[in-house]
Amino acid sequence: QVQVVESGGGLVQPGESLTVSCAASGFTLDDYAIAWFRRAPGKEREPVICIKGTSDITWYLEAVRGRFTLSSDDAKTTVFLQMNRLKREDTGVYTCAARTACGGIALSWGQGIQVTVSS
Repeated sequence: QVQVVESGGGLVQPGESLTVSCAASGFTLDDYAIAWFRRAPGKEREPVICIKGTSDITWYLEAVRGRFTLSSDDAKTTVFLQMNRLKREDTGVYTCAARTACGGIALSWGQGIQVTVSS
């Protein structure tokens, strides 16, 4: 069964860093892609970034490019979204999803985790 689970959210101050993880079960990045989405307060959910394999990365959100990085473990079952120089507007619920490909169909969604950037 294809499943993903997020971890690592929390409260940080502006300018700080935070890493959130998405752990996959039932597949690896060689099989399917993992995409990150976020929903800011009062806004629609938006795609942030996606990875397939270890180096095929698709950026969706220009506002975070250059501040966020995406990587995976050697087993290709956990994806790490490292968020640097965080801003208040990065606050939101971050959710990962398993997809057939970065532009493909969603197979499974995580429950979402809260990231709050506030002083």
